[in-house]
Amino acid sequence: MSPKQQRGAATAAQVLDSALELYASRGEAGLTLAAITSASGVSTGSIYHHFGSLHGVVLALAQSWLGRLLEELAGELGRVTGARAGVHAVTEAYLRFVQEHPDASRLMHSVTADRELVTDARQIRGAQEARIAPLAAWLHAHRESGELVALPLPVLESLILGPVTGIARRWLALGDIDIEEAARTVPEHIWRSVSP
Repeated sequence: MSPKQQRGAATAAQVLDSALELYASRGEAGLTLAAITSASGVSTGSIYHHFGSLHGVVLALAQSWLGRLLEELAGELGRVTGARAGVHAVTEAYLRFVQEHPDASRLMHSVTADRELVTDARQIRGAQEARIAPLAAWLHAHRESGELVALPLPVLESLILGPVTGIARRWLALGDIDIEEAARTVPEHIWRSVSP
């Protein structure tokens, strides 16, 4: 990477770090270009150059953290054998990630991020393809071996990650779920929904 590219990457990272801090401290309403410019020390022109708009900042921030989550999930799948152990590992890793990174998780699970992710779903899926591929390959291999129920891969993915996402959202928004208890008990219930 050239020095110019390194400076550009550092500037982008500075903007994203500042945006997450603003989101954590001020909520969605506090996440404005003016606030990001002030907090990061990066000019509005530079933000537009790197991200195109506030929408681009939010999208890049959500994608960055989604990528981290997907890497952790794929890493967990690489440490276990068997479909049941994989379902448990993914569920537990997801909930642990949410506990360890509540601000980023709150952003990733927000209505704003949902809107951005739905609007640009194909682009995001393409950008995250390298991180999604291990999960898709794992689902495919275990479905083909008969260890997972014979359903389309997107349905299997939804059956495994959908409940975990719901628990994460509720814990982040209301805090009325014991997330550690959920990490102990929910994986087996999810396993039953996808076991043959």
